[in-house]
Amino acid sequence: MIGKLLKRSTRTGEGGTIVVEGARKATGGKGRTRIVMTMAVFFGIFATISGRLVYLGFQTPDMSGGPQSRVTASRPDIVDRNGEVLATDIKTASLFAEPRRIVDADEAIEKLSTVLPEIDYEQTYHKLKSGAGFVWLQRQLTPKQQSDIMQLGIPGFGFRTEKRRFYPSGETSSYIVGLTNIDNQGISGMEKYVDEQGLSDLQASGLAVAKDLKPVKLSIDLRVQHVVRDEIAAGLERYRAMGAGAVVLNVKTGEVVAMASVPDFDPNNPYNAQDKDRLNRMSAGLYEMGSTFKSFTSAMALDSGKATMASRFDASHPIRVGHQAIHDFHGKNRVLSLPEVFLYSSNIGSAREAEMVGIEGHRAFLHRLGILDKMQTELPEVARPTEPKVWKQVNSFTIAFGHGVSTTPLQAAVGCAALMNGGFLMNPTFLIRTQAEAMAVAKKVVGDKTVDGMRYLYTLNAEKGSARNARVPGYRVGGKTGTAEKVINGRYSKELNFNTFVAAFPMDDPQYLVFTIADAPHPEKPGMTDVAASNAGVMAGNIIRRSAAMLGVKPDFSHENGATLVSYQ
Repeated sequence: MIGKLLKRSTRTGEGGTIVVEGARKATGGKGRTRIVMTMAVFFGIFATISGRLVYLGFQTPDMSGGPQSRVTASRPDIVDRNGEVLATDIKTASLFAEPRRIVDADEAIEKLSTVLPEIDYEQTYHKLKSGAGFVWLQRQLTPKQQSDIMQLGIPGFGFRTEKRRFYPSGETSSYIVGLTNIDNQGISGMEKYVDEQGLSDLQASGLAVAKDLKPVKLSIDLRVQHVVRDEIAAGLERYRAMGAGAVVLNVKTGEVVAMASVPDFDPNNPYNAQDKDRLNRMSAGLYEMGSTFKSFTSAMALDSGKATMASRFDASHPIRVGHQAIHDFHGKNRVLSLPEVFLYSSNIGSAREAEMVGIEGHRAFLHRLGILDKMQTELPEVARPTEPKVWKQVNSFTIAFGHGVSTTPLQAAVGCAALMNGGFLMNPTFLIRTQAEAMAVAKKVVGDKTVDGMRYLYTLNAEKGSARNARVPGYRVGGKTGTAEKVINGRYSKELNFNTFVAAFPMDDPQYLVFTIADAPHPEKPGMTDVAASNAGVMAGNIIRRSAAMLGVKPDFSHENGATLVSYQ
């Protein structure tokens, strides 16, 4: 049998070599089978990997633990009264990681730090080792940073398109426009106001679509805003002050045309926005206003009917209340008429005016003008004024010349505007408002004769008194200074002042009011003073000089800015 098998499976080759054909064929068949099987295994592996890659490519990254859709919600543009953009959305990329897919956290961080050297190494390491499905690594990257990170080719890293707020005017209107947080939610200024009007609800419901959001038009004129910010920034440096600020009000409508406070911040890079010296002093700062308060005291005396321009007040000697005495800064030491009390800024004369009206009448008048109540306006950053719980005679005396109560400069400006615009108190607004709309919500707080008298006093003071530095040829400016000892840790400082200045123009029919402040200023040069006329008054005059034409007020050089005493009997 064996011989038959060998006979069938052998043959003679060249040179007589015997070849066993059956054995070779059997061996060759097994080798081909192994090769085919190996190739099939590799093809299977590659097919599985390719399929998985394709599958993952079509999947949305696991956002568990990450922010919801609100981070990409749109916000409406904020524009000034002329349509100039103050705030708008831009697209930006944010870097995220999927820690479950990170192969080597150390290598990933080392590569990432070449593009983002400021990244927190330890914190990022813990994120990448957390095993979570999604973690943010860096929000709001620049296009170059995004490109550089993409070139690193780190597995498990990705980008998400978000909305970021951009402020073209930078610091110029930072306190008015406000800020958004990293998730594009308004956290201050008009940005926060917009959210409170229903935008946050639209965002949460996914209905905040850019094309459906109309721009929010403010009452601000960016041109005038630039002038105001430029002048107070220059004043801050020139007078080496702790702070400075100003507001321009339309007295006919209550619109805030411009308002700024320095030091301020760049909303595009608000790293220092929370510093303690960066405060919107105009609406969120509380101060004793000093002699600008005498505007209210004189108006109160006139409006009470107990005083006229011919009334006289004894300022020949100090007023003593218990152990306290009220003096004049530059006393005339004689009896003064009501205009002279205002012109010479007599503390004694102002106290006599308050005494004439009485404590309750005094307090009621200031509340009527809104000076001691929290101001109602769109801007969220508004401080509540303070006053004595119980008014005594000494409180009324000191409050008459601006000490003993604290209010905001913006509220003081609004109160003064009511004395210039015909006697109507209007809550200030940062939105467009017509005169008819303003009158519909205005409240008559003083009589016409009182308004005429206050216009006269402001004009007189600019012609002969402390408001001379704010005069601008052709614009008939009137006003009042205020120099108050600054309150530091509950005590009055003998070295530092808080200075204010209020100016209105044109005085024959005031259209605008400018209120400036200088917080703890120093003399500009040796030999000069640090009183309000030398700093706050100068800033107000510069603002009017540069912005009056922009506001549409035509200069009139036909007559001098003279003050003629008339009868107010």
